[in-house]
Amino acid sequence: MTTSEPVSLEPTSDKGESCLIVAECFGVEVPTFQGEGPSCGHPALFIRLSRCNLTCEKCDTRYTWDWSQFDPRKESTKRTVAHLVAWTASSPVELVVITGGEPLIQQAQLVPLVQGLIAAGKRVEFETNGTIAPVPELVADGVRFNVSPKLASFGVKETKSIVPAVLEAFVASRRAAFKFVASTMADLDRIAELADAHRLAPVWVMPEGTTLEAITATTRVLADAVAARHWHFTTRLHVLAFADARGR
Repeated sequence: MTTSEPVSLEPTSDKGESCLIVAECFGVEVPTFQGEGPSCGHPALFIRLSRCNLTCEKCDTRYTWDWSQFDPRKESTKRTVAHLVAWTASSPVELVVITGGEPLIQQAQLVPLVQGLIAAGKRVEFETNGTIAPVPELVADGVRFNVSPKLASFGVKETKSIVPAVLEAFVASRRAAFKFVASTMADLDRIAELADAHRLAPVWVMPEGTTLEAITATTRVLADAVAARHWHFTTRLHVLAFADARGR
């Protein structure tokens, strides 16, 4: 276990400016795309926030929360809202993806960020695990939520990762799509149970895998069954195009 203490989640800088704890930003200097979900393939800028409230065994961004393997002082920095808005404004790309970790941990500071992004002509997509409901100020024109509830097969207890009241809040927002990582037919059955119980729609299924070979194999296992349920299917474009490199 690293002995370093995480960067403070204090919401202001030394100068009193509103701040967020950020793992990485990318898409301006080296252009990229939204890699999955309803906007897969759209040019996008990414603000990846640090910290998560889950500890999924199959997480592919452990550097945002697993301080037994990563040093938080190397993996996260405090950035002001003004800095992040200016960074996105330096690019003509319209879509800004705010991801994590779990970004809604810091949603009090996200309100001024989102307001600044919208004022700058951007549209915003949140990637969230669906365990924290958004504050009303984030349920706004120009904002969408890609809600990705984690199944037990992802290496997490569903008593922590499935929060019915929060899922229903996202449904009520009318601004959410529900994206599940799956690898087996049993996963699809569990997705169907959750979708029926909580009226989740639209449903997107994404094959698990961090290599071309794994994604291809899982896609072929799941594709017919996903189509038969009339759900949406998304690949993992960052893996296919950039071999899952960070910052792409």
